[in-house]
Amino acid sequence: MPPKENPLKLNVLQLKTLTLLQELAKDPQNAAAQRDGAIRITRFPSAHGNHFHIGDAAVNASDASGLYNENVWKALDRKALTQSSYPNAIALTPAGLSYDTGAGKKILHRADH
Repeated sequence: MPPKENPLKLNVLQLKTLTLLQELAKDPQNAAAQRDGAIRITRFPSAHGNHFHIGDAAVNASDASGLYNENVWKALDRKALTQSSYPNAIALTPAGLSYDTGAGKKILHRADH
């Protein structure tokens, strides 16, 4: 049987936020590994116009409102996907790093070439 999609029943805003945090965690300029296996986000992107960049992807600013929302951070903490102290620090746990959000293709826009 295939794994259940969104087993923790995250809402759309939580899924988008987790997707962006996972993408930020891939870039050593934005993140740092911790001893417990979590990845701490050290730098958040700044928007210019209606979008911002994470690595080679462009993201609409409207898809990133959860990055600056304390309630979203707390919800991800309760699901053990992150460890945070809003607004200063957030780290993705191993569970958060591996959670399949299914939202990457929808919100991370990459060039075709």
